[in-house]
Amino acid sequence: MRFHCLQHVIFETPGLLTSWISRRGDSLRITYLFEESVLPSLEDFDVLIVMGGPMSVHDEVEFPWLRSEKALIAAAIGAGKKVLGICLGAQLIAEVMGGRVYPNPVKEIGFWPVRWTGEAINIFSHLSEEVFHWHGETFDLPPGAVLLASSTGCVNQAFMVGKNVLALQFHPEVTPGIIGDMIRFEGHELAEEGPFIGKAGEMMARAEGMTGEAGAGDKGQLSLLLAAFLIN
Repeated sequence: MRFHCLQHVIFETPGLLTSWISRRGDSLRITYLFEESVLPSLEDFDVLIVMGGPMSVHDEVEFPWLRSEKALIAAAIGAGKKVLGICLGAQLIAEVMGGRVYPNPVKEIGFWPVRWTGEAINIFSHLSEEVFHWHGETFDLPPGAVLLASSTGCVNQAFMVGKNVLALQFHPEVTPGIIGDMIRFEGHELAEEGPFIGKAGEMMARAEGMTGEAGAGDKGQLSLLLAAFLIN
């Protein structure tokens, strides 16, 4: 299977996704949108992964490649490709499918719990409640979407549309190194006040205790999400 990743900033990499794809014996190519704007064609991949980033889906003037990226995401969904979006990627999917993206009432930064819906448990099973967040915006569910997870701070944390589109507001792909880089590049947000803004030291301590493919704490969390998504 051929995976293609759209990466928006240098510090939000595919992380654990890279090793997971490698162990399957599949290929992964990455377009670094902060360096180039040449996007793959639909014939170049089977699965499209859209990563996170600090920009908004609305920042097309500052980041003009967002327009062509949205067009590619819409085309991939229309062609029946598997499309996975993480954080900003989830918001991009929501927008191109007809959902509204806007500031969340509160920012969520750090390890915070989510509540999985019955639909999510039926699809994935054995998912942990605690996941890593770093976002200030949210989205309305697009038409036809099934809600998979919510949190106290953000109602729409994850959704699926059919069997081919999976959008996650949180970050199952993170490693301690990625979390450290996010703090280094975007740590100014931690100075803000809010009920769901964690402390850098606590986040790193929690991150360093991560094992396996958790990305959120429990071994195998990422594998459960991706394997179920690709099989369905």
